[in-house]
Amino acid sequence: MTSTRSVDQADIAALRRAVRGAVHRRTDPGYATVGFNVAVTAHPWAVVDVLDAADVGAVMGFASANDMTVSVWATGHGATGVDGRSILVRTTALDVCEIDPAAHTARIGAGVRWQQVLDAAAPLGLAPLCGSAPHVGVAGFLSGGGIGPLVRTVGASSDHVRSITVVTGGGVLKHTTPESNPELFWGLRGGKATLGIIVEVVVDLLPIAEIYGGAIYFDGADADAVAHRWRDWAVGLPREVSTSLALLRLPEMPGIPEPLAGRLSVAVRVAAAGDLAAAAGLVAPIRALGEPLLDGLGPMPYAQIGLIHADPTAPMPVTERGALLRELPDAAISALLAAAGPASSSPLTVVELRMLGGAFADEPRVRSALCHRRAAANLHTVGVLVPPIAEAVIAAAAHTVEAMTPWATGGELPNFAATADAARIRRCYDEDTYAWLSALAAQHDPHGVLDVGQVVR
Repeated sequence: MTSTRSVDQADIAALRRAVRGAVHRRTDPGYATVGFNVAVTAHPWAVVDVLDAADVGAVMGFASANDMTVSVWATGHGATGVDGRSILVRTTALDVCEIDPAAHTARIGAGVRWQQVLDAAAPLGLAPLCGSAPHVGVAGFLSGGGIGPLVRTVGASSDHVRSITVVTGGGVLKHTTPESNPELFWGLRGGKATLGIIVEVVVDLLPIAEIYGGAIYFDGADADAVAHRWRDWAVGLPREVSTSLALLRLPEMPGIPEPLAGRLSVAVRVAAAGDLAAAAGLVAPIRALGEPLLDGLGPMPYAQIGLIHADPTAPMPVTERGALLRELPDAAISALLAAAGPASSSPLTVVELRMLGGAFADEPRVRSALCHRRAAANLHTVGVLVPPIAEAVIAAAAHTVEAMTPWATGGELPNFAATADAARIRRCYDEDTYAWLSALAAQHDPHGVLDVGQVVR
């Protein structure tokens, strides 16, 4: 199908007739396009609250006929800018969340957040493999591969997907599994929205009711000793234990624990499955690092896994940068501390090193477009873009990433690279994967309807 109209000629009434869900223009009350990251500018031609896959397909067809693009979000956590040539699809109404306790699976709609699945599965002693922030959307997280608190134990969350139902850029509804439409199934796990808009997934649930986890916080003045000794400890861990270290500059505001507010602190985060007593023994060296400001390590219900990172839930203007690292020698730790530690003037709110390896580095049972599995660690920085420090925050993020260049692989992970910048998107993939995603995009989105935001083209 070729474009028959231009965006200036597009008929909003025709779009409203084509879908069952509500369609909003800028002057309509339901248009509001503020997602989690309020720094992202979103001014689409229209917003459509789709009710089903047929609505998504109709939006694709309308966009193709009117020389438009289509963007999608559920929560706006990984949002990129959307302009007046795009239609924004919101998937909130795709809210199915059904647990099959016999099969140990969950059927999940694209509008569902992980915490809903956690709460539904927990009474059955089952665990969905969510990320560190359970308030993000399931589909968007899995489309980027998914790195959760138990990543060294279970690998990428997308490796535990049974099936994906998607509407391609060509407007075709496809059910994908390792056996049915396998190339699409490969690309949808890691390729973000390159190939289509996911409407439903079926995922494995693991029999994990309880973990040993949490975070222990130390004074920022002790960052040098804590960071080096954490690295020495972390590189020798078995895959049953996953960990990260974060330099935190948390503001004085409601919800921030008093010992951490308005100062630099160092958080050591831990998530361990299996023998909880053995995990407690493995974590003992961390408690020996010094007198903590707060100690939140211990047995915890899996459904409370979001407490480990305690990511904020309120919308805010943020910038995120990062890099994958091939190793973490002493010099790398020292360089990071020079850029963002106690002697620096860094305004970044979070600077995190997350250890990878373990199951993440294993060859998956079913291959996907998620790359860079041999990286040793992931560097992630978060800064809040508020006056008068917004420009300094952006510069500090770039400086911190640059300081780690000698140990960087040159790659990034899709879920840590919410961007429309073609160079950063390319860094998320090796050459073969990028080429295959590009070829699949040409096949399943021949008119470039999805050529917007964080996609491979």
